[in-house]
Formats: sequence, C-alpha cells, structure tokens
Amino acid sequence: MASSPSTAPAQPFEPARISTGVPGLDDVLFGGLPSGQMYLIEGDPGTGKTTLAMQFIMEGVRNGESALYITLSEPRSELQASARSHGWDLAHLPIAEFVPAEASLSPEQQYTVFHPSEVELAETVRKLTLLIDERRPQRLAIDSLSELRLLASDMMRYRRQLLALKQFFAGRDTTVLLLDDRSAEGSDRQLQSIAHGVIHLEKVQRSYGATRRHAEIIKLRGSAYREGFHDYTIIRGGLCIYPRLVASEHEAAFPPDKLSSGLPTLDSMFGGGILRGSSALVVGPTGCGKSSICMQYAFAAAQRGERSIVYAFDEGVRIAIDRAHALGMNVQQEIDRGTLAIFQVDPADLSPASSLGASAVTSNSSIPAWSSSTASTAISTPCPASAISPSTCTSCSPISIRRALSPSSP
Repeated sequence: MASSPSTAPAQPFEPARISTGVPGLDDVLFGGLPSGQMYLIEGDPGTGKTTLAMQFIMEGVRNGESALYITLSEPRSELQASARSHGWDLAHLPIAEFVPAEASLSPEQQYTVFHPSEVELAETVRKLTLLIDERRPQRLAIDSLSELRLLASDMMRYRRQLLALKQFFAGRDTTVLLLDDRSAEGSDRQLQSIAHGVIHLEKVQRSYGATRRHAEIIKLRGSAYREGFHDYTIIRGGLCIYPRLVASEHEAAFPPDKLSSGLPTLDSMFGGGILRGSSALVVGPTGCGKSSICMQYAFAAAQRGERSIVYAFDEGVRIAIDRAHALGMNVQQEIDRGTLAIFQVDPADLSPASSLGASAVTSNSSIPAWSSSTASTAISTPCPASAISPSTCTSCSPISIRRALSPSSP
C-alpha cells in the first residue's frame, strides 16, 4: 500500500504592511496597516483625523510611493495652513480639492427638477473615480465621508455607494483611508462593517486638567493588533500615540546583580543593594527623606555611568536640584554629562502613558526613578522607550522607585 506523501505544515499568512507615519501607531498595529485595503478613521471633530491622514500620505511620499489626499469639505488653503503649522513640507502633501466652486452658489446652479442626490453624488463619485484612475495612487485619503452622506440623502444610497467604491478599489493595490466625523445619528455600524479596519479616535473630557485623547483599533480583519485604549497627543509635528504598556512584552536581559545607593549603611539594609530589575516602594510621612533616598539611588547610578530619570510630581526641577546639592549630590554635573535627567510631571495635564513615553524617548534612560507625593503602588517595567521604538532602548536596567505618603500622613 503506497504511503501518502507528507505535506509540510501551512505557514500562517502574513499580509504586507505599510507604515502609517504616525509614531507609536505602527507598534499598535504590529508593523503597520496591511496594504491594499480600505480603512475607516472615525472620531468627533478635533480628534486629529485629518492630521493622521496627512501623516499617512506624507509617509508614502517619503517612501517613493504615489499618494493623494482628496478633500470634500475643507479647501486646499486650510489644509496647507494646517500642514505649515506642523512644519511640514507642502511638496510632500499632494491635495485634490473637491469643494464646490463659488459658481455653484448662484441661483442658476441650483437644481429644481432633480434631487441633489441624483446629480451631485453621481458627479462627485464620477470625478473621484476619474482622478484616481488618472493618478493611480498607492495611498489615498478621502476627507470626509460626511459630505458623501449628505449628498446621498438616505442611508441605503450611501451604503450602496460605499460598496461600489470598495469594489472599485479592489485589485488596484491602493491603501485607502476614509475619514468620518460621526455626524450621523448614532454609531454608523454599517460603515464599520464595510471597512477592512477601523481606527477610533476620541477625546475624553475630565473635570480638571487637560482633555485626554484615546485611540482604539476597533477591528483589523485577518491581522493581530494591540487591543485596548492607547493615549495620544497632537503636537507640532502631528499625532504621537503611546501604546498601552504590557510588561510581558518588554523583557530585557540584564545582569542579576545588586545596585548600590552609594551609602554603605543603606545598602546593608538590602543585603548589598536593591536587586536590579526589581521595584521598591519608599513609604513614610512628610520630611522623612523619601525624595532624598530616591535621588541618592539615581545619582549613584549616574556616577557609575548608568542613565537614570527622576520624575517629580510635587516640586519643580530647580528645587529638586538645589535640595540634592544641599545634600552633597552634584546632580547638575551628571545632567550635563547626560547620565541623569529630571522631569517635572503635572498629573492634571499628562496621562501616565504620555508622560512616561515622551520623557523616556527624550532621555533614553536605563533607570527610571519616580518621586511622587500621592499614594501609589510599585511598578516593575523596562524602559518605556521600548514601547515607542524598540531600537531606542539599548541597555535597560530597570528599577522603579516611588515614594508615597503613608495613610496616616496629612
């Protein structure tokens, strides 16, 4: 009896991915967006949809890809002004404007026999398809779908038109971003079902402090991604997303030695020092020296040539430096040498992810030391810079030291 030929196990299919051009978003998407698909970027006005789409288009131009940004709502001049405010080169942002001309506002241009949805929608879609066939872009952004929704006048016509556009893009190897400001009543689930992937941007109003912004991947067909909410900010230069930190994904190899504080009597209390890679919570009432102990460990590490960061929540950087000098720690010398950095963090203005991510990327620290006057628990995590760019952190030796008021403290 002949034996059946052995078959090799099928390898999992991994679609080709392209970079979004948004710092942190490619990490959330595990490498970028699968190419050749249509994606929905949804969010209320002011969440950064247009900015994200422009970064996506410019990333394609920088990589030598043909790209096009089609605007149905904002005039080209406003988009170019927004790009200049971010310091971007307008040559890297090809824009096609589909805003109605001034002549369309005259009475002669108003439709009286046919409903606008029967004329304007068909004409707009026809011009879109002709332009896309002419340019053949590899990356395309359409801003925004609310204009098509208004022209369609009813949801059935709108959905059928979107399905027709999806079929039009099929086989053209074009990665499309559709922007939607969620102006329709309720959540547009139909639009989410049509798109290959959905990225949701939202602003969270708080009773105090700055508005928080969250990004979430609602779906991404056939691809893995980092689930959950991810903080992001809009700064000069565009969106910056801070992926949700997962401790198990950021393990780093480091020697299992003990770190000295530079004070022999303090080290003897820990049997020679704090174990590298561990966490320590310094608890005590006001004035017992919690901040001084944290600064001592950071200063000793900096003197050994190991980079360290101190986050101060309740006092300014200048005060922290002066107090350290008064205790015989010349921290300014280590700051100038690049082995020590001190950041003042305002919890009312920054989210935990953005405060850790931004300062960690700036300093490329190896020993983050927290100093806070609010009660908290210890954290054990590698350098947060690896969450933004794995190549940023080259020699992690994480120790997180927090000081906290005891429950009996005022």
